[in-house]
Amino acid sequence: MPAQPEGAPVWADAMFPDLEAAKSFYAELFGWDYDSGAEEFGNYTQAKTADGKHVAALSPQMPGMEAVPAAWNLYLATADAAATAEKIKSAGGTLAMEPMQVGDFGTMVTAQEPGGTWFSVWQPGSHAGFEKVNEPGAFCWAEVNTRDAAKTDAFFTSVFPYDVKKMADEHVDFTVWQLGGQPYLGRMQMTDEFPEHVPSYVNVYFVVEDCDAAVATVQRLGGKLHFGPMDSPFGRFAAVGDPQGAAFSVIDVTAAKGEMPSLD
Repeated sequence: MPAQPEGAPVWADAMFPDLEAAKSFYAELFGWDYDSGAEEFGNYTQAKTADGKHVAALSPQMPGMEAVPAAWNLYLATADAAATAEKIKSAGGTLAMEPMQVGDFGTMVTAQEPGGTWFSVWQPGSHAGFEKVNEPGAFCWAEVNTRDAAKTDAFFTSVFPYDVKKMADEHVDFTVWQLGGQPYLGRMQMTDEFPEHVPSYVNVYFVVEDCDAAVATVQRLGGKLHFGPMDSPFGRFAAVGDPQGAAFSVIDVTAAKGEMPSLD
């Protein structure tokens, strides 16, 4: 894929207590196959669709992180990881680690913004990120679900050149972060409908051919349905969790219904 603009989603991965169980779950749900994980990179395992395109990665939990719940993590593009790390700190964010070079693949930073969301930044080397998007088994969208929209908005717009557009809907506090006039990321204020114990997090969407069938597969394999399935102008979608607790969403983008919401 061509180089992505600063702040665009470019990769997603997740760490699991049981890597093999996670690989089995997502292989059946999305049809993923996997590269062999290299020991020198902590058995980090790239997932690929039937045509061999890399679309995400799974890995075992690192030593000392056994108490951290399984979760999907989103990487945002940067041309200079070190400079972005300084912006993160200046905007009130906390670095989990300083910029780290990962072989010749690229340089990463993982951080937490003041609203509580964890995310990563990726400066590409030989690994540019997603090799396919917006197709079955691949990433298509993500939303920052936050407990504190004001802090989250102020942070991300300080670090990245997002143009913020608010959805004209009195029932939900939802904004779209645009780059070059195109939507790249969403931000939603979490409501009382979210259980109190759920922290701010990034909700990653993967495309499926049939949302209802995907939900049935998630449940059959021991995962949970959190919300939906629901029709929308973007497609029929549902929020789910895998058997190890990592939350994400599935969407059939061919089943869009209704008018697109207006943005202010």
